[in-house]
Amino acid sequence: MGALSKTAERPNKKARIAPEKAPKASKSRAKASPSSKSAALAKPAPTREQERLPSSKAKGKAKAKTTDEPEPLPTSFKVVAGSYEKLLYGLEGTVSSDPESSRTTFTLKPIFIFPAHVSCIKAVAASPHGGKWLASGSSDEIIKVWDLRRRKEIGGLMHHEGSITQLDFPSRSHLLSASEDGTLCLFRSRDWVVLRALRGHKGRVNSVAAHPSGKVALSVGKDRTLRMWDLMRGKGRASTKLPKEGEVVRWSMDGKLFIVQSGSTIDVYTLEMSLIHTITHPSRVHDVRFCKRVNGEGEVLLVGAEDKLLSVYAVSTDPDVRPTMVAKMTGHANRVKSFQTLSIALPDGTPTTVVCTVSSDGRLNAYNLGELPAASASTIVELEPAGTYDSKGTRFTCVTVADGDVEVAKLLVSKRKRTEEHLESGEESEDKEDDEDGEEWAPIANTQEGVSEGEEEEEEEEGEEEMESD
Repeated sequence: MGALSKTAERPNKKARIAPEKAPKASKSRAKASPSSKSAALAKPAPTREQERLPSSKAKGKAKAKTTDEPEPLPTSFKVVAGSYEKLLYGLEGTVSSDPESSRTTFTLKPIFIFPAHVSCIKAVAASPHGGKWLASGSSDEIIKVWDLRRRKEIGGLMHHEGSITQLDFPSRSHLLSASEDGTLCLFRSRDWVVLRALRGHKGRVNSVAAHPSGKVALSVGKDRTLRMWDLMRGKGRASTKLPKEGEVVRWSMDGKLFIVQSGSTIDVYTLEMSLIHTITHPSRVHDVRFCKRVNGEGEVLLVGAEDKLLSVYAVSTDPDVRPTMVAKMTGHANRVKSFQTLSIALPDGTPTTVVCTVSSDGRLNAYNLGELPAASASTIVELEPAGTYDSKGTRFTCVTVADGDVEVAKLLVSKRKRTEEHLESGEESEDKEDDEDGEEWAPIANTQEGVSEGEEEEEEEEGEEEMESD
């Protein structure tokens, strides 16, 4: 079923245990006296003034809403990278300012290095907003789950029958995976039950991207098809053929654009499936990702490629404004295989974004995106790494970035305050660690199969609708 397992198979457990019913009152219990009944019946009706007043529960709910504040940014971060050599590297990143150059620097200190799989590690992902869970996928067809705070293995998810190609946490309580077996799986992190098993690709799934809303996802594969999935219902919504095999698909951070990368070409689409830009990079591309600007408004497109650089493009939603390269992040001696970003806070409280890249040269570089100027200059800006870790020859394949340990204490304090506010208002606390992200995705029937073959044939006969906005 995709249940979490370690070395031996364990019996399947129910996802939830129904609470025990309250014991019935004993027959020998004394009945209420007639006087008490009449007293209850004679309770005066509330006046109009009392009816207009909000209840204490409503007051508490309003108080909880007004006192909710956005979670503070982490002041440190963790970087986890996988490699061809089956090794998993964990680094702790701290932020400091150099008084001489007045430049922000990142110190990367290794906290663990060990063989995590029996084959090449192809994907890693860390849960957001606290970074408790770490998932790693390999050519051994197993997704291993780790408790990043305690630094121990939780178990393995053995639902796929092919190499794991990508892992992503759409929220802190759900994990989305893609595999060469042509399927995608959505797991719930509370009990690691498979909520959705999505079938439709004919061949390897190369990449998957969940919309910022968490309700739909896009995927591309070897079959040269772009598919949209309804994650809430667990079935395909639409599909369209691509001229080339899509290797990477990514949403913009505001969810208004998405890109499909193939070779050295990056196509930018709107929600209406309208192609507005085509970027031809000078060399083969390996990873692409949108990122919000630290200085100025809008987003930039980061591109890691064979040219040993992480290039930064300014991309507009206006089809008449062509994308332009505004910066290059240097420092690698070989191809940039993968990268990831995370918003953090500097020592003085200023927000910025750290960009961590890994390469086949064995280096892991950390850049400060705050060094990118707000206005695009006539010349391309070169950004040097603010921190570097050299593994001495390990060929990195994938990387993820999570919140540091320093922020965990702040998150727990903030969480405790919200829980106390709910309890004071007479409500049950809704701030459960694994269920606080939007709507609950309950398991659907026959999750092992997802959409049945018969349903797939009916959808193909009827013809799938064109890609539309969610």
